[in-house]
Amino acid sequence: MIVPMKKVSLIIRGDKKEETLRKLRKLGIVHIEINEGSGQQLVTLQEKIHLLESAIFTIGKNKNVEQIELSVTDALSVATEVVALDDEKKQCQADRITLNSELDRLKNWGDIDPNSISELKAKGLEISFYEMPKAEYEALSDSIKTVRLDATKSSVRFMLIEPNSADDEDTISSLSVYRLVLPQVSTDEMKQRVSDLQVHIDEIDELIASKACYIESLKRAIQITIKEIEFETYATGMEDENLSPDSNKPISISYFKGYIEAENLDKLKQTAANNSWGLLVEEPCEEDNVPTKLKNNKFVSLIYPLTDFLGTVPGYFEYDISGWFLAFILIFFGIIFGDGGYGLLICSVAAIPIIKSIITKKQISPVFLLIGLFGLSTILWGTVTCTWFGLSPEQLPEWLKNLSIPVISNVYADKIWYPFWMNGTAGLTTAQNLQIFCFTLALIQLTVAHIKGAVRNKGSIKMLGDIGSILQLFGIYYLVLSLVVNAEVFSFGLVIGYIPVGTVAIALIGVGFVLSFVFSNYEGSIIKSILSSLTNIVSVLLGVVNVFSDIVSYIRLWAVGLAGAAISATVNELAGPLLGNFMFMILAIVLLVFGHGLNMILNILSVIVHGIRLNTLEFSSHLDMSWSGHQFKPFEEQID
Repeated sequence: MIVPMKKVSLIIRGDKKEETLRKLRKLGIVHIEINEGSGQQLVTLQEKIHLLESAIFTIGKNKNVEQIELSVTDALSVATEVVALDDEKKQCQADRITLNSELDRLKNWGDIDPNSISELKAKGLEISFYEMPKAEYEALSDSIKTVRLDATKSSVRFMLIEPNSADDEDTISSLSVYRLVLPQVSTDEMKQRVSDLQVHIDEIDELIASKACYIESLKRAIQITIKEIEFETYATGMEDENLSPDSNKPISISYFKGYIEAENLDKLKQTAANNSWGLLVEEPCEEDNVPTKLKNNKFVSLIYPLTDFLGTVPGYFEYDISGWFLAFILIFFGIIFGDGGYGLLICSVAAIPIIKSIITKKQISPVFLLIGLFGLSTILWGTVTCTWFGLSPEQLPEWLKNLSIPVISNVYADKIWYPFWMNGTAGLTTAQNLQIFCFTLALIQLTVAHIKGAVRNKGSIKMLGDIGSILQLFGIYYLVLSLVVNAEVFSFGLVIGYIPVGTVAIALIGVGFVLSFVFSNYEGSIIKSILSSLTNIVSVLLGVVNVFSDIVSYIRLWAVGLAGAAISATVNELAGPLLGNFMFMILAIVLLVFGHGLNMILNILSVIVHGIRLNTLEFSSHLDMSWSGHQFKPFEEQID
């Protein structure tokens, strides 16, 4: 359920802001609606978090290191040291890259020492080095003194000895584009410098790695700093009002709005009375940005890791569908994975941490319990459809076949099932039975949505609009069976006993539409409700089409499950012949592991794309839910 909230406004003296916030934080029950603060202190705190996060990222993960606890001040000192070491390492790496680039530029020239060349110049012998196209070199005047050092098919490297004759100065000047720029230090010195830099980089890495024992302290410092930011945001973002006309003796009050669980209101009232705070308590209205807190039993709460991952929070005035979400996502997961063998693997993955937690007497993570439920759901669906690791029914033992439900079992995939009203004239295949099952799931889930709406509108004739939507669902459900599954079995002329089923379905659609049209927008006046529907007549008519498409949308469960089964069967067909040959057995095992592993990954994506969509879109749209809520986060001292 969604925990009832009260809107509270707190008025305090302007000089008591920080004192009041400390007491509220200690109380830990008020969600404060202040989102923005100001001031240099906030900037400084944000910089601290950036520093700590950079240090954690630089150190990396090392779970085997025993942790040492530090104060926040010491943690910041460690973070500063780590970031400085990382900056120094980056500079060393940049210098090493520069030197290696220079060595790479000079590699064809061998060892070069610019000091030796300078000594020759001091003695009157000036030399320079060039690399130019072979044809141009051979065209040089014989008067130009060169020493050929090396050559390739296309170029020549040579040394030019100066002075040359005055007539050759223009030619020599034109060769400047080919002249080798000498390094500032010798290549031997550069190589030694590269080696020294690498040694220093390794030393820095060791120093940074030695700080791994402070990782948890750094993380805790971040959490504490976040709490400080929260405190400073509230302190500086609080509204102020000056009550004194005398600027020399200012008297001001501060105030803010927040929300509190109704059951904790008496605690806040007592604290406000003890501290002389002004307190106004109101009922939240739909214009308020009320936070949402969900409270359910332990079983239903298993869905929270999934909804937290998705970031879906119902609005305060919407529905808590946690229980329905869990029930249907378990069914959807089982159908999409569709293979009991995969379910066994999923249960095995979940069982390891669960057993470990039991042995160590630690609390079992809800994530692994949820994964275990997903595995059990998949095993159940694989059992009733006789689907195990993509094997054909002929390859499975008889006892597994006997556990399946015939009308949807792969054992009877080629059989035609004749409904009692057809007298053997027309029947349904196993695939069509599975489609009917998916459409029936749609009918159940969407009907639940409108029943919840009818319950909410109990006591108002607006409830008739929800009843009309339910009637439309049943009528359109039969329409889907006729148009999508089998028009002969589910014909509009069908009569069972004395009931004209097809005619009743059409009547349900018509009556349901009228009821929905007249009463869905009811807000105290039927005429206004009808006018509202007429104003949005296009949307109203499209709504009927949307109901049809929403029901048909559930066929994705069967289609995706069928695709996964085809992939697993194909993997088995590819690996099967290899298993009979000892030489290729390892390859066959690798193929089986890779193929089925890839199929399971694709199935996980399918659950996210299709299974979750049916809950958060089709189901939620019939509930008029937009998932517009945000979580209730009381201002408290606790650090997780």
